Amino acid sequence: MKRLAQELNLSIATVSRALQDSYEVSAHTKERVKALAAELNYEPNAYASSLRRNISKTIGVVIPEVNNHFFSLAINGIEEVARQSGYHVLIYLTHEDYDREVAITQYLTGGRVDGILMSVASETQEFGHLLKLQATKPAIVFFDRVCDSIATAQVTTNDFESGFQATEHLIQAGCRHIAHLLVSGNLSIGRMRMQGYQAALQQYGLPFDEALVLDGNGNDEQNTALITALLTARPEVDGIFASVERLAISSYHACNGLGRAIPEQVKIISFSNLGVAALLDPALTTITQPAYEIGREAAKILLRAIEKKKPILPTQSLVLKSELFERRSTAK
Repeated sequence: MKRLAQELNLSIATVSRALQDSYEVSAHTKERVKALAAELNYEPNAYASSLRRNISKTIGVVIPEVNNHFFSLAINGIEEVARQSGYHVLIYLTHEDYDREVAITQYLTGGRVDGILMSVASETQEFGHLLKLQATKPAIVFFDRVCDSIATAQVTTNDFESGFQATEHLIQAGCRHIAHLLVSGNLSIGRMRMQGYQAALQQYGLPFDEALVLDGNGNDEQNTALITALLTARPEVDGIFASVERLAISSYHACNGLGRAIPEQVKIISFSNLGVAALLDPALTTITQPAYEIGREAAKILLRAIEKKKPILPTQSLVLKSELFERRSTAK
């Protein structure tokens, strides 16, 4: 920059403003500076510039898993908005582990990122680490799996209504003994989908049986064993509402292992953004979340707050609508 300033007989400050396309510098001067910079192969040091302005131009995305297609699509939406705004995205995986989530949030304090987009791990029951994180003043927006203890924006889907719709769909398909596979009772999405399930049973005059609710917090093998045990002990179960796609796949494995025909003996519906849901045998009926849009809208809220240096308020929260896609796994 000193060499540019000397050769063009300009101040370093003017050269800097010209390279940043500042309105304070004339178009003619900008052209001169940029032309010589190109000739000398000059590239501004973005990292040094960020340090000087106390910003990193980086956001952190904390998610519980990547083998769930919802999070893959949400990351695509986040990355698109970040890239358009000149921000980098760092992705951190908690693997549904509370201790790992605490360690990641501790690492993200101290200005390493300008803001955080976060979906809470299923093991998380205590949120002190998130309160400490917010106290360090990074902007935080929750998406999908949220923490109600933190006063900030949330971008979610209509989990209660979708849980009701999924259960109602099974009932209308003829099911009378419906099992619900819960991702986690600690999470708001788990509670809301469970409440929708219970409300649909009540509206259609079916009893709620707590023994038909399973916590599918284990790995795939453990979940398959759990569902197999339920279907063995309760052979009257004729419908399964899985709250996440991995539990739907475990249900397929359990039914296949027991020789239970889908949908003739057991009908299955699941929250899922699985791209190959229609290719499963039988094709899986899904409640599909607008995952890409959830990621995109969460990133917009976060980056708007960072750029304008304004706090993020709960009133900026959004609820986007999921959609039911009926396929053969729930056929009458």
